[in-house]
Formats: sequence, C-alpha cells, structure tokens
Amino acid sequence: MTRLLLLSLLLSVAAGAYDGAGQPPISRRSFPEGFIFGASSASYQYEGGVTEGRRGPSIWDTYTHQHPDKIIDRSNGDLAIDSYHLYKEDVRLLKDMGMDAYRFSISWTRILPNGSLSGGINKEGIRYYNNLINELLLKGVQPFVTLFHWDSPQALEDKYGGFLSPSIINDYKDYVEVCFKEFGDRVKHWITFNEPAAFCSTGYASGVLAPGRCSPWEQAKCSAGDSGREPYTVCHHQLLAHAEAVHLYKEKYQASQRGKIGVTLNSLWFLPSSPSKSNDDAVRRALDFMLGWFMDPLVSGDYPASMRRLVGDRLPRFTKEQSKLVKGAFDFIGLNYYTTYYADSLPPSSNGLNSSYNTDSLANLSGIRNGVPIGPQAASFWLFMYPDGFRELLLYIKENYGNPTIYITENGFDEANNMSLPLHEALKDDTRIEYHHKHLLALLSAIRDGANVKGYFVWSLLDNFEWVNGYTVRFGLNFVDYNDGLKRYPKNSAHWFKEILRR
Repeated sequence: MTRLLLLSLLLSVAAGAYDGAGQPPISRRSFPEGFIFGASSASYQYEGGVTEGRRGPSIWDTYTHQHPDKIIDRSNGDLAIDSYHLYKEDVRLLKDMGMDAYRFSISWTRILPNGSLSGGINKEGIRYYNNLINELLLKGVQPFVTLFHWDSPQALEDKYGGFLSPSIINDYKDYVEVCFKEFGDRVKHWITFNEPAAFCSTGYASGVLAPGRCSPWEQAKCSAGDSGREPYTVCHHQLLAHAEAVHLYKEKYQASQRGKIGVTLNSLWFLPSSPSKSNDDAVRRALDFMLGWFMDPLVSGDYPASMRRLVGDRLPRFTKEQSKLVKGAFDFIGLNYYTTYYADSLPPSSNGLNSSYNTDSLANLSGIRNGVPIGPQAASFWLFMYPDGFRELLLYIKENYGNPTIYITENGFDEANNMSLPLHEALKDDTRIEYHHKHLLALLSAIRDGANVKGYFVWSLLDNFEWVNGYTVRFGLNFVDYNDGLKRYPKNSAHWFKEILRR
C-alpha cells in the first residue's frame, strides 16, 4: 500500500512536468456547458475473451491467425487487454479521470456468433454488454456505442463475401435491432460504423488490414481482390446498411428510447504541397475521396462529382429510393482526426488497367515535404502533430455540409512500446499531453467560429492491440503492463486530463 501511495504521489508530481510550452491554459470551463469529454476503445482491440463467452470468429481472428506475418510483432487480439474480465477496472479509470463518457464497440459475433439471427442470439454476449453498460451508468459515465468497428463475422465472409455482398445489409440490420432491443433503454448515443473509408481502403484497396484483399500489383500482394472496384462496393453497402439501421432506429425505437444515432467518419486535413491551382484541386479531391465519400451522400444523396468523374462505372449508383434513404440519415457525425498531409496533383495514369482507390483521386499524399515532416512525428509512421488541420477540417465541414452536430470520436498520439523502460519512465508521456492540449485549443477555436461540436473522445483509454502494429505502439492515457498481468497504470496524460476536467 505504501508503494502504491508513493507511486501515485510521484505520478501526480510528474503530471505537472508539462508546462504547456507557452500554450494558453485550458479546462472544462473553457468549453460550452454540457460539452462531453470521454475516451474510446474497440471490441477486438480491447476485449479478448475469444475462447470463452461463445463469441464467433471475426475477420480479424482469421487474419491474425492465418497471416501472423502481417502483424509487426506477430500478435493477435485473442486476449488483447482482457477488458472482457477487467471492464470494472477500466470504468474506474474513466471515473477517476473525470471522463463523462466511454465510447466502446459491440462485437457483432459476441451477439450473433455466426453473424445472422439463424445462428441464435448469444445470451452470454448480451450479459457482458449489459454488465459493462450498467457499470458505466453506476459510475455516472455515459455509454457511446459503436455497432461495427471492423470485426465482420467470418461466417458471413465465408457465406457470401461479407460486405462485398448486399446480403449483409439485412444481417447487419438484424444484428443492430438486437442491440437496440437489449441495450437501447440505457444507450443514448449509437454509432453505426467506425471509419468506413479506412475499413474499405485498407481492407480492400491496399490490403494491409483484414480481410486483406487487393489487386495483385499492390504492395501487400493479396491472394484475391480488386483495388479498383471492391473498396467502392464495400463502402456502398456500408452506407446502405447505415441508412437502414438509422431508418429502423428512428421508426421503431427513437421515440421511446430517446437516443441519437450517427456514424463515425475519419478524415485528414490536407495542404497543397506548393502554391498552385493544380495542388489546390488535389486538396479538394483528397477530401472528396476520404470525407466526401460519405458526407456527400449523407447530406445530398449522392457521391461527390469528382468521384463520379474519376471512378466512372466502378463507383456504384444509388437508386432514387436508396438516395432518399441515405440523405439525412444521421442525428450526429462522429469524426476521427489525427493528422494533416500535403497533397500534390498527379497526372492521370497512362496504365488504365491498374485502377485502384489509392490512385483514383490523382493526389499524392504525404506527411513529409522535402524531407521535413509537417509536424512532430509519433511512433506510427503516418501520424504527425498538426493541430491547425483539426480546426480547418471542422470549419470545412461547417461550410460545406450544413454545420452538422459533431462528436470528435477519436484523436490521439502514440509512443513506441519500449520494453526496456522502467515503469516510472514509461508513464511520462508529455508529448501526448502537448498533442491533446494543442488539439483542444484548435477545437475551441473552431467552436468559437461556429463549428457545432458537442464532445471530444481521446484514442485511447488504454494501450491496446493496434491492428497491424500489434502491441508495438501505445496510444493509451493509461499504461498496460503486458508482462505483469495486464495491470493498468495512469500515465502523466491521464493525470493531466484529471486536472483539466475538475469541475
């Protein structure tokens, strides 16, 4: 007990080491009344419990077991950080930081082990999420529930190709209805899909994430796929599934349950790599192909004109009924922002055969220009600190998409998992504090300029399984000791948030 008290005291002192580097002070009171602060997680990255609780296999179970070479440390999410058993500890950490909300995802195959109602509803899965939701509410923390965070049922992949087939729309609709029925009396914020653009591009264009599909000339050298068609097909079906879920919720559940429903999109901000009309156009195309891919249909009922022009008949078309169903199908938009890249205009490819989502936008994107990064680099090669881009992206959405209600559902910065560091050193994450401080200031500036943002969620509550990075990087506000029973320890950033969130 004495050791724990001493450690806690040292951490509290260490948390004060970050001096803001001349940044204006920030606190909960800086934000509008009712603004929500929280932290995020995802089922495959957190839960584990794959060998118990009757959870069926997802595409990520298959991918990590069949292709361990695709994961940097050859790891998987079989145990992850065992939130399946340690959820009460995780809720306590949220409460201790003063967080208002917790964004977590439900594992589709923990509810429906074979992906469809025909395989039966898993009572143990229902019990687990009921326990988690009830624990959150007991501690005064609001649940924000993501219904799909990349872990498609493997059974549906085997049956008809998963999201490549329109058949998945009805199975997804059945799955979410079970969730609305079982949890909707207590869950007031639903997110249908997490980052469809990232799911479709990494899983079906570059092929580096599950299910690992791409054209043979792509770097991942996938055994099957079509990088020029499949990303658009998969995201088309996700948009239609999203719209069906929203329609179902609004028709049958919203009036009695009094919740809200939306979708989480990811986008970078982009800067022209040098001043020119062609690079300015490349910036707009890059935004269309990442953010507009979903925001345009949700706001106007169709894909951006630039996508129609450049992708042609590889881009699916909405029927009039589908367009009407998709348009306006949200109460709020979740937004995940991490970084900003430069955009260079590219000429059309002379090789018309090798079409790919990765090159269709005719924009070369990079966080580095002339050898110089756009901002301080995180452990992940793709992540640079550029808070001004956060503000610009929010104002772009305000100006171009009718200023929708937004929750920032992810924003974060990682460090490398250095196993040789002693614990007290591993908890010093002042760069993460700087990242969040500067991004919260950028967010405040956007709000003052009229952006309709209602909440901010950190990625992530805890260090966890970070997809192809495995456990080699750490995004958590709280440290997970992978060598000692997955014990959790607050980092300096957790103490910093606790300080700024004190009422």
